[in-house]
Amino acid sequence: MNLYYISRNYKSSNNAASKPKTDCEVVMENNGFKNLGFKQTTHASSAIGAIISFFGITKGLFLLPRKSVLGMQYPLSKFYGYVTTIARIKGCKIILIVHDVKSLMGKAKSIEKEMQKFSKADVLIAHNDAMQKWFLDNGYQGKIVPLYLFDYLSFDEELETGLLDSNEEHKIVFAGGLGKEKSAFIYKMDNFKNRNFTLKLYGNGFQKKEVNPNNSVINYQGVFSPDAVVKEIKGNFGLVWNGNSVEECAGDFGKYLLYNNPHKTSLYILCGLPILVWEKAAIAKFITSNKLGIAINTLEEVDEKLKYLSKEEYKEMTDNVALTRKKIMEGGFLSEALKKALEII
Repeated sequence: MNLYYISRNYKSSNNAASKPKTDCEVVMENNGFKNLGFKQTTHASSAIGAIISFFGITKGLFLLPRKSVLGMQYPLSKFYGYVTTIARIKGCKIILIVHDVKSLMGKAKSIEKEMQKFSKADVLIAHNDAMQKWFLDNGYQGKIVPLYLFDYLSFDEELETGLLDSNEEHKIVFAGGLGKEKSAFIYKMDNFKNRNFTLKLYGNGFQKKEVNPNNSVINYQGVFSPDAVVKEIKGNFGLVWNGNSVEECAGDFGKYLLYNNPHKTSLYILCGLPILVWEKAAIAKFITSNKLGIAINTLEEVDEKLKYLSKEEYKEMTDNVALTRKKIMEGGFLSEALKKALEII
């Protein structure tokens, strides 16, 4: 089977937006897919990046053999229609790795129009069972393979697991966008009656003025690149939560957790941290069934949940995290999904 993908420019920055996509290219390469475009680049300039991507994609489409298999990633902004049209003309099969669904994020005007884009693929690699059901409920006719967890490639074999000491404040890590649009809940956690924990924040958009420096659970750690942050993060748990409420994951960003696998989950596991996750999040089922962490209904439950967690229960979680960590470091989840997708094709 002739397997190909076409690399492009991924804008470099200190957030982890490009990390899942660049990792996917590496995993595809490791699974026999050959790059027909230019070598992967990370120019920060959007204009230069777009030019590189256009010419690299054009080269790749020209070289793409007829009736081969093309691995793609979604979204692909302005180039998606271009690539899928040429691939279809050449009679190629398309495996589409889904990173984000704009309709589920509240960013698409029409579900039908976005579904037309997805329908150009023969097999989707979707985040999980909940997202798979959403695609089927909204008319997707092709095959779907669940991913379950994004890989987070790393060559750092060392792992320091934090011990759980019931006499100390628990250290909860939250990594990602810290602005009020996406993560307003952060700045409401100082209002909790019981807060025997420290919330360690890593990322862009920290709202310093919202925090009382003399009486806060918040401890801002700074901004780091996706690779450097792995060495910086230290704590007992990684928090998966979004939105403007501490009662539930609300708003477009919060509701997206009903369907997606947040990449930060993989980052926490790579750092050896068990997960604290909203119980209605799509990824909660995977976390609890594999004993990788704790599901919570509201953030106010955190203090009590951790208070009664035994050292033995915590060790079981960290042991399971270590096993899963090895798999995401090596690209194991996407490798499994690609194999299933190729079997379908």
